[in-house]
Amino acid sequence: MFTIGDFARHGRVSVRMLRHYDAIGLLRPARVDPHSGYRFYEAAQLARLNRVIALKELGFTLEQVQSILDEQVGAEQLRGMLRLRRAELETAAAEAAARLARVGARLRAIESEGRMSTQDVVVKKVPAVRLAELSAIAASFGPADISPVIGPLYDELCGRLEAAGVTGHGPGIAYYEDAGRGDGSVVVHTGMTVPEGTAVEGVDVLVLPGLEEAATVVHRGSMDEILPTAQTLASWIDTNGYESAGYARELYLECPQDRSAWVTELQEPVTRA
Repeated sequence: MFTIGDFARHGRVSVRMLRHYDAIGLLRPARVDPHSGYRFYEAAQLARLNRVIALKELGFTLEQVQSILDEQVGAEQLRGMLRLRRAELETAAAEAAARLARVGARLRAIESEGRMSTQDVVVKKVPAVRLAELSAIAASFGPADISPVIGPLYDELCGRLEAAGVTGHGPGIAYYEDAGRGDGSVVVHTGMTVPEGTAVEGVDVLVLPGLEEAATVVHRGSMDEILPTAQTLASWIDTNGYESAGYARELYLECPQDRSAWVTELQEPVTRA
């Protein structure tokens, strides 16, 4: 048998917690010395302690934990519950990381107001290109809505092209348009440049028209940090006698595994004001 201190050490919990579990009848000691009142536990009770802690981590109250344990939840069922909870926590962590990245981008945009150089903005003609593309609708043009759509689209597109034995001849291009629903939603188009005659089942192959005039700027870094560059481009357009004529295209010039090393050209269609 173990003293309460030894049992707490082996169970990686506090003595205070064990005393509380005893008080509410959740985990009684195997024996209590009638003279000293000292609590003693058996090694076999670690199994119940593990279940108590696991169920607490799932978000159950102690009363609910006791009810579940009294119904003798099996090890396999408990493992399934823990796997589900782990998936939920991983999703929450990913969403928190994405929010943190968006907050960081806004902060950098605020810090760079009036300080980013606009000398690298170039107005040029953008030629038409042949694309193999997939598209889907995002709820808005905000990063929180675009990112969960554009990533899976490119994964699916590249997978289908690879399966068909098609190799892109140039960088990827993403472009956007209003979905026409009146709620701010946008159609996200993800494309890869392909040669003439390309045909892939389930993939649209089309010619993306060129742009007569586009204000362009090169962004270096992750697309999560595009905001300061995009707003610098907007400022240049406004102060140089132009008007925006639509969403900026994204021409992915370099896309190594390290996203911080990405090189992307923004191409925003413009007209003279």
